[in-house]
Amino acid sequence: MKFTKDHEWVSLDGDIATVGISKHAADALGDVVFVEVPEVGKTVAKGASFAVVESVKAASDVYAPVSGEVVESNDALSTAPETVNAAPEGDGWFAKIKVSDAAELDALMDQAAYDAFLATL
Repeated sequence: MKFTKDHEWVSLDGDIATVGISKHAADALGDVVFVEVPEVGKTVAKGASFAVVESVKAASDVYAPVSGEVVESNDALSTAPETVNAAPEGDGWFAKIKVSDAAELDALMDQAAYDAFLATL
């Protein structure tokens, strides 16, 4: 699993990246009440907003950690947005993206680097 400074995570299986928000982000948001996931077939660019998560505290954009095409969206979040809080780095994933440039993953942080980054906040 790799992480961004915007608190998204990505897990790669072949050329398919599963993407969500980190436990830190889910905890900071508080109770998630709405999630808008991207449509299948949408092309996303690394760093661009591709989903929205709303909590009782705020609405936040979710940024694509990699570029590619959305091949699956977690539509279950529309009826169970609390899954993002219960399992942010598991069943609370937002989308699966067919990665167009695997080299983009090299710029992301591993767990140890992300933990060190969180310690600076």
